[in-house]
Amino acid sequence: VQLQASGGGLVQAGASLRLSCSASGLTFSNYAMGWFRQAPGKEREFVAAIRSSGGVTFYADSVKGRFTISRDNAKNTAYLQMNSLKPEDTAVYYCAARSRSVYYAPSDMTRYDYWGQGTLVTVSS
Repeated sequence: VQLQASGGGLVQAGASLRLSCSASGLTFSNYAMGWFRQAPGKEREFVAAIRSSGGVTFYADSVKGRFTISRDNAKNTAYLQMNSLKPEDTAVYYCAARSRSVYYAPSDMTRYDYWGQGTLVTVSS
């Protein structure tokens, strides 16, 4: 199983970025997907999650209204659209896949089976 996160970069505050997570080696449509991030010197934290079939999403309070998680099961890819970026959004962003239902504890990292390598997002003020 491989999850490949991409789309990170250096942007100014207020800008937008779209991250992608391309999956291989698993039946993508059977897995809920999540995005997490880890800022320098901080613990990894939950950002967003989406049900395996899409349509049902969960967000951390810090990104609600600014970030949108989505997926295209035909392309085996999940996305994180990030708008109105803030310097505090600076972090390495990781995508993760879980076979268990995302309705229970979507932010629990231990319930995710596979992780990508991360993509760095830097937001300058």
